Amino acid sequence: MLKSTFHIAKMDCPSEERIIKLKLDGIQGIKKLEFDLEKRELIVYHSNPDKEIDARLSELKLGSKLIKTIQIDDNRFVNKTESKQSKVLLIVLVINFSFFVIELGTGFISNSMGLIADSLDMLADSFVYILSLLAVGSTLSRKKKVAKISGYFQLLLAALGFTEVIRRFISFNELPDYKLMITISVFALIANAICLYLLQKHKSEEAHMKASMIFTSNDVIINAGVILAGIFVFLTNSKYPDLIIGSIVFYIVVRGAFRILKLSK
Repeated sequence: MLKSTFHIAKMDCPSEERIIKLKLDGIQGIKKLEFDLEKRELIVYHSNPDKEIDARLSELKLGSKLIKTIQIDDNRFVNKTESKQSKVLLIVLVINFSFFVIELGTGFISNSMGLIADSLDMLADSFVYILSLLAVGSTLSRKKKVAKISGYFQLLLAALGFTEVIRRFISFNELPDYKLMITISVFALIANAICLYLLQKHKSEEAHMKASMIFTSNDVIINAGVILAGIFVFLTNSKYPDLIIGSIVFYIVVRGAFRILKLSK
């Protein structure tokens, strides 16, 4: 059994980790992946020397570099079952999709583009979790097909969102309900924190990775941004803080969509 350690310079949150998992899916001989976000390291356990691992990581343009490859005793390698992976991914999928529905509905009620945009980011995360679930014991072609559909669907939603933001910038609209914005975003932030905790706990149970809880995901940053936008709507009595945060979140959704589309090639 071979153990290859890579340094991934731009890997600092769970989204990069999931993208790497999907990118390496389908390579024959890979037995297990271990991630250390704090050290920005990826450990790959594989049965045979394979240059394709290094090549696929380079395609992601995350600053990957092979540190070392060593031979290890097969008896030291423990391949965990896929059932725990699927269970955790299903839980975080349900949480993300539930908040997509909640934020989308309250976004329209409160007239907040920030909440609507955040709901689409939750939907984008749901797509990534679905892809991760399909990657567990599934074929590479099926995963790529779903990735392509998901990526284009996210681009369509983001385009509609940007159109609405522009319309609201140049037309008269009622001020967003900052109280509802802040309240729902606080609950969404808690939900994202729970998802992150579950993923880190799952990794610790595998006993091969020490993840850092101090790293915040993009979702937590977005939630904090919507909360801040709600505060500025209150302080300035203006719709623009909400529209600005909405534009930023839609940009993040577009960026995530292009990343997923890369995986479908």
